[in-house]
Amino acid sequence: MSGGTKKNSHSQWSSRMGFMLAAAGSAVGLGNIWKFPYMAGQMGGSAFVLTYLICMFVIGLPILVAEWLIGRRGQKNPIHTMEDVAADEGQSKSWRWVGIIGVLGSFLILSFYSVIGGWAADYIFLAGTGTFKGLNGEGTGQVFQQFLGSVSHLLTWHTVFMFATALIVAMGVGAGLERSCKVMMPGLGLLLIGLVVYAAVVSGPSFGKAFAFLFTPNWSAITGKAVLAALGHAFFSLSLGMGIMMAYGSYLGKDVNLISTARTVVILDVIVAMLSGMAIFPLVFANGLQPGEGPGLIFVTLPIAFGNMAGGTIIGVVFFIFLTFAALTSSISLLEPTVELLEEKTHLGRKSATLVSSLFIWALGIACLLSFNEWQDIKIFGKNIFDSLDYLTSKLMLPLTGLGTIVFAGWMMNQERIRQELNLGTAVFACWKVLCRYVIPIAVIAILIYGFM
Repeated sequence: MSGGTKKNSHSQWSSRMGFMLAAAGSAVGLGNIWKFPYMAGQMGGSAFVLTYLICMFVIGLPILVAEWLIGRRGQKNPIHTMEDVAADEGQSKSWRWVGIIGVLGSFLILSFYSVIGGWAADYIFLAGTGTFKGLNGEGTGQVFQQFLGSVSHLLTWHTVFMFATALIVAMGVGAGLERSCKVMMPGLGLLLIGLVVYAAVVSGPSFGKAFAFLFTPNWSAITGKAVLAALGHAFFSLSLGMGIMMAYGSYLGKDVNLISTARTVVILDVIVAMLSGMAIFPLVFANGLQPGEGPGLIFVTLPIAFGNMAGGTIIGVVFFIFLTFAALTSSISLLEPTVELLEEKTHLGRKSATLVSSLFIWALGIACLLSFNEWQDIKIFGKNIFDSLDYLTSKLMLPLTGLGTIVFAGWMMNQERIRQELNLGTAVFACWKVLCRYVIPIAVIAILIYGFM
């Protein structure tokens, strides 16, 4: 390494299953459980779901494969992976900016993601202590607003969540990321299936109504806005454009089949999103609530159901444990690109790199949580700090990184070498090239334009 820095022995996943669960854990997060249900509720249910499914497999899967492919080729952090692979392909090292924007994006996202993770963790205790019993929408709304207004409360849970994230990442790729996901992902699956079964038993006819809402085609509800929203959410849901999957790919051996593994991860991600909808919407319909309540669906609308149904206290606790675990599997992946960069380019060891990264992210998270109370009058282009970071990353940085990645893979890399590495036949690879060179770039540019509308 130049500049007197050290080159660490690069870690490797111990097994394909461990890698797959870690990648699925990154993909399965608040986007599936919090964002997907309310977006489906706002945009016509099944119309949004069908569009989302197409976007996941046609757009999301190829970008996911491209990020893993480049990461495995480079075997370094995303910035230097892009730089080295570009040099190997005879391209400008300026392609490192794809890695820079990706790593910076994951850094910024985790600062406010940790705040939301703290909300989920706190709601475990609010549900468990019967806070929501007998409350209507106004009551649960007041609970949420009081929570947002308490700096000490938000800071405590932001700190707890960030500490848990750092603790796992500090243990390393195998003992930390991989082992935690091997425990949490099956746990998440069991909790979610249990919630769906419960919803089916207690909601009666509302379960069929929820199923029809999510899966009965309603083509008239598909609008340009719904298509672009589904495309953007597929991007966010799979953790694309954040440097995460490139970092995870750098720990991969050559024996892993990227296409089949990506297909499995996408399927798992979709299943979780669908099951989340089937756990949430029956309770929403059974209690006479509205499915299109927006971001407040999880923290304001659902607590009404938990507070007014039989066994609601226990179900509320289980649901928010599930939500917290899902947030945690994603947060550890968001921290990894920054830690990998510091570990490789400085004299810091794994634990020190994690500590330094976490402290800076935690500090920025304080600014995010203050935007709900003490700093709520501080605006950046009309948005508070929290919303500004969300807008900057999801609407600009993530699509830019994804666009750079797919253009680099489709136009700048040796295509025959990619075909051999992905083990694709001539006809299938021809489709791959059309997607990577034309379809996906146009779709991602559409996301970028939509973000400014």
